[in-house]
Amino acid sequence: MTGAPAGGLTALVGALLAGSLTVSPGPGQGDAPTSTVPRATAAALPGLQPDSPVPDPAAVAAKLAGPLSSPLLGGPAALVVDALSGKVLFDARSSVPTPPASTLKTAVAAAALRAFGPTTRLTTRVVYLPPTGGAASPPQAVRPGGTLWLVGAGDPTLTAATDPTGYPASASARLSDLAEQVHAAGITSVDQVVGDGTLFSGPATAPGWRDSYVTDGNVTPVSALEVDGGRSRPGATGARAAQPDAAAAAAFATALRAAGVDVGSVSTGAADPAAKPVAKADSPPIPVLVERMLTDSDNDLAECLGRLVAKARGLPTTFAGATTAVRQALTELGVDTAGMSLSDVSGLSTTNLIMPRTLIAILRAATSASHPELRTLLTGMPVAGFSGTLGDRYGDADTAVGAGDVRAKTGSLRIVTSLAGELVDADGRLLLFGFFAPVEDTGAAKASLDRVAAALASCGCPPAGAASAAGAAGPPTAKADPPAPG
Repeated sequence: MTGAPAGGLTALVGALLAGSLTVSPGPGQGDAPTSTVPRATAAALPGLQPDSPVPDPAAVAAKLAGPLSSPLLGGPAALVVDALSGKVLFDARSSVPTPPASTLKTAVAAAALRAFGPTTRLTTRVVYLPPTGGAASPPQAVRPGGTLWLVGAGDPTLTAATDPTGYPASASARLSDLAEQVHAAGITSVDQVVGDGTLFSGPATAPGWRDSYVTDGNVTPVSALEVDGGRSRPGATGARAAQPDAAAAAAFATALRAAGVDVGSVSTGAADPAAKPVAKADSPPIPVLVERMLTDSDNDLAECLGRLVAKARGLPTTFAGATTAVRQALTELGVDTAGMSLSDVSGLSTTNLIMPRTLIAILRAATSASHPELRTLLTGMPVAGFSGTLGDRYGDADTAVGAGDVRAKTGSLRIVTSLAGELVDADGRLLLFGFFAPVEDTGAAKASLDRVAAALASCGCPPAGAASAAGAAGPPTAKADPPAPG
């Protein structure tokens, strides 16, 4: 990669790191996270060059005409906006509601970052009810028997692995730690282990979800109690658990036995209000979970975060409650939600509709000095050629100009292939973009969208008479125009 994209990325990184997040305490044990809105304290986008020329809309249109006309894209909707001024540089049906696929995760990311402070964590608890006639609470003369409940907090990163690797998995709450705490409390035998996923309510799958989503491994039926996202082990592929709370209870029973606690039966259900806390384990902070959701396009995290935002707002912890909560948060951010109709907040549903300009408005809010709490939305998006769902893209000659520069959320369904994010153009200007192709998510369709974004990244497109920063320094080879698809 040559210096031009790296320089753009350096400028962007400086902008992203400029905001600061106010610190708020995490939730109390057993409580829902407290809703907080951090105060803005930083100037907008220091490190970028505000005097860099704003691209000329006609030049941008000419630059994108070839890549966007690819028959592999089926006539996509598109929007390009200058991040600093908000000027629209290219618009093709951006006001027409369209299926977003996983670009919708930017909406739930904004809602979660707005709702919770940067130190907020999700606390999975274990509560215990001694056998009749036993001690009121451990560790006072605990008798064998009784019931343990594993109470889910909406943290799908809770893990059965004893030594998970990679971040944030290495910082995830562990069943083994909970089991050791139970044993340390003096409990060496229980009659029952019960999984409690009742923090969330309503249907576990949404309208517009394919029946094969769970068996194909795309998502777990939504539950407040999941272990490893319903997988057999961290990072495993294949079918997810059809009953994640039951799978979590079974995994916890295994961890308890390994810790020296005898276990009788395993089941699911709500914890008895009289049960006393004996163990707890915290998730990584909410911003870290948001980053993981965006980088990996994690559907389980998206749906759990949506329900947690709903709970914080006093709404039902259902699909309907989550979508309402996200809409409310966007409205408070000044984002136009007209025409938005959502069945979920992960973007898996084929019935979701949202205007492209709504998604770009979310990105622009994240670049604003007024909302430094949203910075994680920008840092969490995959980086072309480097991370997440863009890690294996932008390696071809006609897209390499975007590697390290394009930072965007991907979206893939059988009815749409999408890409929405940001980049720094050849003149050092931060641009926001969204491209939504009404075609199946084939490799060819994704590559075609990458060529569109690469063309935009290579744009030294100042107004007539303005000197291009790239042109004044001599055109870098990495900024050569990508060939239009044949």
